Amino acid sequence: MKISIIVPAYNRERYIGAALQSLLRQREDADLDIIVVDDGSRDGTTDVVRALMREAHEIRLLCQPNRGIAAARNTALKNLLPETGLISFLDSDDVSPAGRFRRDMALFEADRQLDLTYSQICETDLIDEETLEPAEGSCRFVLRTVQMGSGIYRRELVEALGGFDESFVQAEDTDFLFRLFEGAPRCAFTDTIAVYYLRHMDNITIDRAQMRRDFIRACVRSTSRRRLDPTLADPYPALNISYQPA
Repeated sequence: MKISIIVPAYNRERYIGAALQSLLRQREDADLDIIVVDDGSRDGTTDVVRALMREAHEIRLLCQPNRGIAAARNTALKNLLPETGLISFLDSDDVSPAGRFRRDMALFEADRQLDLTYSQICETDLIDEETLEPAEGSCRFVLRTVQMGSGIYRRELVEALGGFDESFVQAEDTDFLFRLFEGAPRCAFTDTIAVYYLRHMDNITIDRAQMRRDFIRACVRSTSRRRLDPTLADPYPALNISYQPA
């Protein structure tokens, strides 16, 4: 079953090579379609991507003027291949652990009614550029939280939500996942590490004030929807948030 991995990118020349290499090392594990959406980068992001494309037919590059991460993800969703059955996400400054897709995609083969898997992430402050693993001595924490890369989603499930709300600067993933889990999908929560989330000074979430505003807005919208429609599920316990040292 083909899986499309959506990689939005804006000025990520420094990081995107490692992100894409971490996906390409899993070519034997899954039928990959890697969709990079360059959101108006002004550095060498597209040069790095095009260099990798010469050796990897799995990568497709879409370019657009800068419109934000939600719009970039929506562009990718509008350009899925007809044969795509599953969708996942990877931010352009993160890394996909080896074996990530092999482990969770097997669950979809075993259960045709499964809508998504939702796994853990490992936050770290340093990635070894050779192994694409957290570097020796780096800070690491394993947690289950709101993170698009934690999930592998049936295409029908994602398309039914109508994409990402482009009015969000941040927390567009929170809004998306709240809407998704309000529908009580059939989900397998796994112990797989789905993403090595790299903490650095260029993270979009470094703007804490904007992050809080948009997160609160996503929470308020979810509460309002559930008040209007009591059949909707509470998304908070469904996300099964946990936190522990690695």
